Amino acid sequence: MEQKTLEEKVKGIIEQLRLYVTQDGGDMEFIAIKNRLVFIRLKGNCVGCGLTDYTYKDGIESILLEEFPYDIDGVELVM
Repeated sequence: MEQKTLEEKVKGIIEQLRLYVTQDGGDMEFIAIKNRLVFIRLKGNCVGCGLTDYTYKDGIESILLEEFPYDIDGVELVM
C-alpha cells in the first residue's frame, strides 16, 4: 500500500476545510510546505474579511497542528 506524502495529506485536509470556507463566499488554496510551515492563500470573500485571523489561526492552523503535531509548526498566509 502506497503511503501519502505529508503534502498530499495536508492538501486533503485543506480541501475538506474549503467546504466550510466556500459557504460564505471565501476560498483558499494550498501553496507549499516549507521549513515546517504550511503556506495558504485566502481568496474570495476571505480577502479583507475581519475574521481572517480567526479563520486561519483558530480554524485551519489549529486543525493542521492537531493532525500533524510532529510535522508542521504553523500556517502562514500568502497574499
